[in-house]
Amino acid sequence: MFIDEARIRVKAGDGGNGCMAFRREKFVPRGGPSGGDGGHGGDVRMSATLSHNTLVHFRFNPEHKAARGGHGLGSNCSGNAGEHTMLEVPVGTLLYDNDTGELIHDFTHPGETIVIAKGGRGGRGNQHFATSTHQAPREHELGRAGEERHYRLELRLLADAGLVGYPNVGKSTLISRLSAARPKIANYAFTTLEPNLGVVKVGEWPHEQSFTVADLPGLIEGAHLGAGLGIQFLKHIERTSVIVHLVDVSDASAAAGGNDRPDPVEDFKVITEELKSFDPELVKKPTIVVAAKIDVANPEKLKKLTAMAKRKKLPFYAISAVTGEGIDKLKYAIAEVVAEHRPVKLEQAEAEPAKLKPHYPPPPPSAARRR
Repeated sequence: MFIDEARIRVKAGDGGNGCMAFRREKFVPRGGPSGGDGGHGGDVRMSATLSHNTLVHFRFNPEHKAARGGHGLGSNCSGNAGEHTMLEVPVGTLLYDNDTGELIHDFTHPGETIVIAKGGRGGRGNQHFATSTHQAPREHELGRAGEERHYRLELRLLADAGLVGYPNVGKSTLISRLSAARPKIANYAFTTLEPNLGVVKVGEWPHEQSFTVADLPGLIEGAHLGAGLGIQFLKHIERTSVIVHLVDVSDASAAAGGNDRPDPVEDFKVITEELKSFDPELVKKPTIVVAAKIDVANPEKLKKLTAMAKRKKLPFYAISAVTGEGIDKLKYAIAEVVAEHRPVKLEQAEAEPAKLKPHYPPPPPSAARRR
């Protein structure tokens, strides 16, 4: 099950109470207060990992708590600190404050760890209140409450290239030829109901390079208004370096796996408008136009789409995922654009691993500060 959104409630551990105690032993000339401090409550922490690729483990388990600190004891013994709770999320997860909508953190590297709820401080025992004029204090502090926060998690796949186009245009077949991914392939629309990721390798060792490609469920006209599968999966191409736009130029009927739309240029414009309606920045990304199913192509459709790509000065490739024609050229072209526009170079990412610096989100605006 592919779950890319979840809401959670986290509660850090409360601090333990300070102890009030007095010590009087044989051979100890003067006793005195000996109440220990309470232990600090555990934090709730969140870390990015490659072990998960969905948020399903949060959808059905929305509440997470850390252990509270132990109470102070006599003989100046402090209480145990509460154990921290670690929550793991997939790389590419965005953490939002559910109450304010503020973006708290963007997990882009494996091992990246932040504190999302701070544990309460333990209360002081009566040993801290002794003075020269107040030698038998009975004051002690209660532990502070741990933070309680509500968050919204949103997963955006970290893919280098995103495949977009009308349903049944051949995106799933293409990703199965480019990578080892095996998505469902059938002769009907909306076969793909969730994004599929594949890793594509280019070149030979030791100069081999790789990039990830995402096959997104098909768009149709009016998707930004909820038609078809809507635009619920378009957020997964916001991080991509290049958009690969597939257009069906076949002359086959819809029953045979083709399309009944006569104008491939209009198909390209419709999908482009849907991308623009979702996020105007998407149409500014590098785009490769791909004429799909050229093994059964309509020459007029192919000629018209070729002229449009040339007029708009867009890279154009004609492929057949069934016969393999043009696949290698397209693969190397995508790798070249990805290498040029990838936000973080692979060599830099390997040389500079993610720094595990704790990050504390700001307190909610409604919370009153305690002195």
